[in-house]
Amino acid sequence: MGLGRRLPATEGVLDYAGGTVVHINAGVAGLVAAIVIGKRLRYGSEHFPPHSLALSVVGAALLWVGWFGFNAGSALAADGRAGMAMAVTQIAAAGAALSWMVVEWILRGKPSGLGLISGAVGGLVAITPAAGYVGSASGLAIGLTAGAACYWGANGLKRRLKYDDSLDAFGIHGIGGIVGAILTGVFATAAIGGTPGLVEGNVDQLLKQLWGAAATIGYCAVVTWVILFAIGKTIGLRVDAKTETVGLDISLHGQRAYEM
Repeated sequence: MGLGRRLPATEGVLDYAGGTVVHINAGVAGLVAAIVIGKRLRYGSEHFPPHSLALSVVGAALLWVGWFGFNAGSALAADGRAGMAMAVTQIAAAGAALSWMVVEWILRGKPSGLGLISGAVGGLVAITPAAGYVGSASGLAIGLTAGAACYWGANGLKRRLKYDDSLDAFGIHGIGGIVGAILTGVFATAAIGGTPGLVEGNVDQLLKQLWGAAATIGYCAVVTWVILFAIGKTIGLRVDAKTETVGLDISLHGQRAYEM
């Protein structure tokens, strides 16, 4: 009973549409899997570009549109709160795409299409826990922060820790989810969600958000490692080198994506 009262779910952690339970979980699971499974063959000595930038942009566009239902739909009503959740979702995604582009432009000398859509997805992730608790200005602040943070996660952090996360699950979903969870505790507005955050003088809410993010990271990391350990000891985690070299699409399905 004492432990139950200390769990994030009973402490008042704010997570409007699943930023913590979906994105931090997914990002941390991806990071642990990347570390446990190891790098792809020739990783670091060979460039692995996206299969199709055009399809990546289409996929990001579908995500962007679908996220309106994901966030605004969490209101379970067609009301003002749902409308605000939809608005801040759009604002945060655009802000994150912009900040990723600016950082990439400064550090690499040119922006990229892949960077723009990566930033947009990072903003969508970050606004998810906050969507029903913040206003438009706060949504923009969360998006701008998330774009820069996710750029660092997908580039600087990955290079420093030397793990192979081909889809940047941790750099975008993990980092974006953490940023969003924490900033929810900063920008939450009582007039919108009923709970004030740090900006409105409620330091305790920020501490709750930090505790919720930390507990999710720790739990997910341990459970993911246990699951991977069990799989590794039974059916195995990797294919053999020849299968990996040929490609799983050919080895397992007999065709490539562009042939479908």
